[in-house]
Amino acid sequence: MNLYIELLASTIRMSVPLILACIAGLWSERAGIVDIGLEGKMLIAAFAAASASAVFGSAWIGLFCAILASLAFALVHGYAAINQRGNQVVSGVAINMLAAGLAVVLGNEWFREGGRTPALPPEGRFLPFQFPALDGLPAVGPLVRIFLEHSILAYVAFALVPLTAWALARTRFGLRLRAVGENPHAVDTAGIPVAALRYRAVIIAGVLCGVAGAYVSTSLSSSFVRDMTAGGGFMALAALIFANWRAWPALGACLLFGFLQAIGNFAQGASVGGFQIPVQFINMLPYVLTVVLLAGFIGKSVPPRASGLPYVKDR
Repeated sequence: MNLYIELLASTIRMSVPLILACIAGLWSERAGIVDIGLEGKMLIAAFAAASASAVFGSAWIGLFCAILASLAFALVHGYAAINQRGNQVVSGVAINMLAAGLAVVLGNEWFREGGRTPALPPEGRFLPFQFPALDGLPAVGPLVRIFLEHSILAYVAFALVPLTAWALARTRFGLRLRAVGENPHAVDTAGIPVAALRYRAVIIAGVLCGVAGAYVSTSLSSSFVRDMTAGGGFMALAALIFANWRAWPALGACLLFGFLQAIGNFAQGASVGGFQIPVQFINMLPYVLTVVLLAGFIGKSVPPRASGLPYVKDR
């Protein structure tokens, strides 16, 4: 019983950065900006959060620096895609490559630990809430802990799902943003600035990727290591496509990916019929599912019509 409870709790923890990155991609792509750079923004944010937390000894300062770093990369992507009308996929790939190299180079230069950051003190991490009173409830306590003993960033991630669904469907800003992703020329004809709306979406995506990266390095882990996001941005993108660019289905897809990652953590060293399952096989399950989802649903999913297309104003 305890194993199943720990597995469910681990599923929630592992799905948090995927949810944040997936919602970030949802905002960006609903506005017509393809965001392949989710992985890079998460990675540079994880590095910034761990570095700032190690230096200043504060998880909140680390979160602030993570958001700033992710925003800087998001604005670079926005400038290339919106102002320069560049290829959005190429820009996103460049961001991923730049973040992967820059984090290691700066980490090695600043801390001299081969690209790692020093281990964070407790005040430099977002630790899960603790409820000792639940120890006296053997029947209910473990089940309640599945949902209660997480860091504050986990609750922020899950709260963003209904908030995003409501904002995109019920608010003027959300409706305009969706219209920009579907028909930017009609929005421009109505006198609404297309570029400004797209920049707002890119900024929202940058903030959420910053929170996701900070969670990875200051909550899931206690330091930054090279490529520690491990393809989480691409999983989030696959979940977004599988969910057909909708918030609630995206939550379910991210929980599925988180469940597979949790199984990988728990099943290391497991054996079937005396044959020990290789660790590499278990760890590759989330990535296999990513390929399967993209191969099976890429043609069935319908992205916003203006997604990936540069907006050229009629003359």
